[in-house]
Amino acid sequence: MTGGTEERSRRPFPTLVREAERGRANGAADPGRLSGRYCYLLDLDAGLAERLSLRMRMVARPIATAVVVDVPPGPLEPAELVAKPAAGLGALVVEGVLALDVQVGDRTATELIGEGALLCPADGVDDLGLLAHEARVRALEPARLALLDEAFLERVRPWPEITLELARRAVRRTMELNVQRAATCHPRADVRIALLLWHLADPWGKVGPDGILLPLPLTHQLIGQMVGAERPTVSHALARLSAAGLVTRCKSGLVLHGTAEHHIACLVARSEPGDAAHA
Repeated sequence: MTGGTEERSRRPFPTLVREAERGRANGAADPGRLSGRYCYLLDLDAGLAERLSLRMRMVARPIATAVVVDVPPGPLEPAELVAKPAAGLGALVVEGVLALDVQVGDRTATELIGEGALLCPADGVDDLGLLAHEARVRALEPARLALLDEAFLERVRPWPEITLELARRAVRRTMELNVQRAATCHPRADVRIALLLWHLADPWGKVGPDGILLPLPLTHQLIGQMVGAERPTVSHALARLSAAGLVTRCKSGLVLHGTAEHHIACLVARSEPGDAAHA
């Protein structure tokens, strides 16, 4: 569980190396790409730096650079980030929260992608598999992404620890999504929502005097897309959780009261007649 500020301040870029594609900035810029600046990636991501010894870190720091772009809230086209995504790892989330929406028919499921996670080249691609679907990526708040393209992979080749850590994160993201799927399989909507919120509290929760704050823009529609419920059902379930003193809302987000075990004891272990109808 990590701490955060109720209103995140925009951290300045760490030591800037040079303008990204300086020549294009003078009139030859690609209108389909977001502009950014080259930065020292090990300064931006402490987890990557910790994979290297101090001596290796000093050598790798000025070489392991990546273009970092500021992304405003709203829809995001992966093609705007990496010109040839298949040749690189994708985009590393440095700050902010992204939502990956996948729609099949008239139903949409959402995954949240946060700091330290990789937005892989396949995310946002529609032509995968036989089942027709549409994938969309959007920033829920101002975000910063580091573009890990083919040139980046070539630069960090002498330090496989960096690539290995990024691969571990991709696997970890898959496992976290599986945990979310398991947590949202319960027939009762209020139980699904409570378990989802505790799952989200691991990376985003902030311990406060009244409980654990989730400083995320969690609308009822977004929660519904994460637990497989309609918005009115989510509103009803959150009202039940609030009446039970388990989840309340403040101006900074949702607050979880008690512990995950307490929520499970209050909700999962107690089954009331007609609860399945609220699923």
